[in-house]
Amino acid sequence: MTKILLVANTDWYLYNFRRSLARFLTSEGFEVGLVSPPGNYAKLLQEAGFRWMGWEVGRQTLSPAGEISSLLRLARIYRQELPDLVHHHTIKCVLYGSLAARLTKIPVRINSITGRGYVFVSSDRKAAFLRLLVKPFYKLAFGDKAGGAAIFENAADLAYFVDHGLVASNNTFLIEGVGVDADEFVPTPEPEGPVVVLLAARMLWDKGVGALIEAMRILRQQGVTPDRLRAVLVGEPDPGNPTSIDQATLKGWHDQGIADWWGWRADMKAVYAACHIVTLPTTYGEGVPTTLLEAAACGKPIVATDIPGCREIIRHGDNGLLIPPGNHQALAEALLTLVEQPAQRGRMGQAGRQIVLQRFTNRSVNVATLDVYCKYLKLAKDSSRD
Repeated sequence: MTKILLVANTDWYLYNFRRSLARFLTSEGFEVGLVSPPGNYAKLLQEAGFRWMGWEVGRQTLSPAGEISSLLRLARIYRQELPDLVHHHTIKCVLYGSLAARLTKIPVRINSITGRGYVFVSSDRKAAFLRLLVKPFYKLAFGDKAGGAAIFENAADLAYFVDHGLVASNNTFLIEGVGVDADEFVPTPEPEGPVVVLLAARMLWDKGVGALIEAMRILRQQGVTPDRLRAVLVGEPDPGNPTSIDQATLKGWHDQGIADWWGWRADMKAVYAACHIVTLPTTYGEGVPTTLLEAAACGKPIVATDIPGCREIIRHGDNGLLIPPGNHQALAEALLTLVEQPAQRGRMGQAGRQIVLQRFTNRSVNVATLDVYCKYLKLAKDSSRD
């Protein structure tokens, strides 16, 4: 039986974004293992019937000794498991996983680039230094045709990596996002009461949480009262991320009546059912944000920034509105437009649902991913015969 390991830098990522793929692969006859640092979701993965293995790695650490130790720990897992294929997600997993796979002679490496993020988008000195540091490792990670493939979630990220010589174009694949279960996330009637705009994400400045707060301040100054419009934040701070927002700040906004903070919520279907509009005014390029796919599947209009990832799911004026990054006034105006036009919200919600059904179901994403696996497993098999 062909063995596949899915590797990520958090068990949260595997549970929320790759559980569907793992279940699909199992149904297709593959042996699947999940690898990540331990967290609150590891037990949930095991309770769901998956075999999970813990890998200690720091997401923000740069200590040479610590990083080498993390790499060797992953290589030890690969040596014990001897998978036929490893699929890495997020930057450290792609870099360390590819090196560990080469050290242990794993036949096939699949690397998912889930967005360029801070290292490749920010213009500050730290990001510039990290770019110089990681670019050679990316070239090494994607170095040979038989063993390594790169999956991108949007065309802009794919073009960036090809144009900068980080990956050969014939080694790349475009699979838009991780998909959404359109049978689970379904439209519901709008709730009664004030219009609720939802931002569901990790509580990071990079996700545009501060932009929504500033837009709400503008609207309050214009006389848009809480009985007309409320903002709701769903998600937890992420201490492992340098742009995490502390709980005191989140509670302060809640106490000031600027935005309600609901914290982490397990049942996102109920969260979407309780809102009218979903927003993600993120400042950095996303892959294809899953929260926007879920929102569209639930028939919610979307307001997000006009950047790669967001514009993959949003057709401006059709199923949502795109705004310039960092433009709080534009965000406020877009939200107010949808607050005042319930009929337009309904039309946009219907259009978003159709876009998901046509392009973004988890079934279509899982099948496309398996196609990549099969191509490279065959290449590896043919190569071993030579």
